[in-house]
Amino acid sequence: MDIVAFGDNIVDRFVDRRIAYPGGNCVNVAVFAADAGADAAYVGVVGDDPAGDMVLDALRRRGVDSTHVVRRHGPTGVTDLVTRDGDRVFLDWNDGGVTTSAPYVIDPAELAWFDEARLVHSSVYSAAERELPKLRAVGPVVSFDYSSEPEYRTDAYLRSTAPYVDLALFSGGPATAGDVARLAERAAGSGAGLVLVTRGSSGAVLTDGAWSIEHPAVVVPEDEIVDTTGCGDAFLTGFVLRLLDGGWKRGRVPAPEICADALRAGAERAARQCYVEGAFGMGRPYDDDTAVAVPTSTPQTP
Repeated sequence: MDIVAFGDNIVDRFVDRRIAYPGGNCVNVAVFAADAGADAAYVGVVGDDPAGDMVLDALRRRGVDSTHVVRRHGPTGVTDLVTRDGDRVFLDWNDGGVTTSAPYVIDPAELAWFDEARLVHSSVYSAAERELPKLRAVGPVVSFDYSSEPEYRTDAYLRSTAPYVDLALFSGGPATAGDVARLAERAAGSGAGLVLVTRGSSGAVLTDGAWSIEHPAVVVPEDEIVDTTGCGDAFLTGFVLRLLDGGWKRGRVPAPEICADALRAGAERAARQCYVEGAFGMGRPYDDDTAVAVPTSTPQTP
């Protein structure tokens, strides 16, 4: 197994178009890895509802191993969004459904299966923090997406997660070079191995706290952007696959030229993602009265 994505899944409902797409950080990484020819698996919890059926169907049709997925009674995670000027705007969500209310707990007997992977990926939306020490006890490198919310950047949260993480990914958005340096220093100081900060059109920075490599974004003309859903996940997938091929293992970071090439691969993969509807397509029309109403004015991203 090349990559095991462990944690969140979601169904994104674009209420302006009445189309739902399967996705979620960990599901996206697994699908993108499989699309690139890697041997990928997804491990997590989905509900026993139509949204759960959609997620499972997408995984199977995209060649992702879903044999370790658990179904529980309750709702699958659902997010309601609209598209404004080619960008996603979040309206509402159900807190991740059973993924977070009844999260996956790794049985000790499963650790040998996880140990066969080259990399295990998880995220702040996966309710997987308590499982990180178990993953650290086996061989694969561990990547963890810290997203962009400030509550996942506190000293307490970093101290509780970073010691078990070989690659910490942060969405930096419009962060300045100084902001990036301070964030990377805090994450590396808390125990993370490598720290990757993506900044959209401003490119990305990779550091271990002692050295850093910057790489520009591959620019996509605004009038060509279809959807930015999954761009960060696409970057991560392209980056880690190239880094793994370059010999990345726990305690062994590839040479700077390989790291730079991995950043280039991530940037190129993220640019291609801008031309895809949803995270990886497979949208389906839906008619659900529980979806929030489409606002008459532009809502603000939380």
